[in-house]
Amino acid sequence: MALLSKKDANLILDPLADNNPITIQVLGICSALAITAELKASVVMALSVIFVMGVGNVVISLMRNLIPSKIRIIVQLVVVASLVIIVDQVLQAFAYELSKTLGVFIGLIITNCIIMGRFEAFALGNGVWRSFLDGIGNALGYGVILVIVGFFRELLGSGTLFGIPVFGDPVAKTGLYSIGYENNGFMIIPPAALIVVGIIIWVQRSKNRALIEEA
Repeated sequence: MALLSKKDANLILDPLADNNPITIQVLGICSALAITAELKASVVMALSVIFVMGVGNVVISLMRNLIPSKIRIIVQLVVVASLVIIVDQVLQAFAYELSKTLGVFIGLIITNCIIMGRFEAFALGNGVWRSFLDGIGNALGYGVILVIVGFFRELLGSGTLFGIPVFGDPVAKTGLYSIGYENNGFMIIPPAALIVVGIIIWVQRSKNRALIEEA
């Protein structure tokens, strides 16, 4: 971050910690629940959102003085939809099976509150460079949580990471591995994601008491 001013660096660093889109702003929860049963899907979704938010914030910033205020939401939707179509086509061309796994959730990036929120709250009022940093920072904050949740859900639920057995070879179809670990089926259903996110929120607030809301 030495090449960035402190103010610019905070655009990337703040969403990774004390202003995280998922754990602090409670946005983008749906995808955190739906696609984090596999680490690979979590990583691809994170990369997809990084691309869409980074490029989208730049486009909106470039157009901010040209967009009539009455149709700005429509323009923002067109921009994000166009970028999501690019992501979907790339996935279908180079990772078709993964594209089928992610399915409708790639399309739902269009309605991700984090993306539309940053378009509206930041890109419409700031220059291209700062808008790019803001988009990348918030997408990284979102992506880090997805990867953490995906890591623990796949590891504990399937005994694998990126589909590779971690605890040894499974015995027959019992889900029992050579070291005696048995897969926890609960971890691969959506409610488990809420529990993992809840633990992350608890750890985050334990480290920074200022994040705890007063009753």
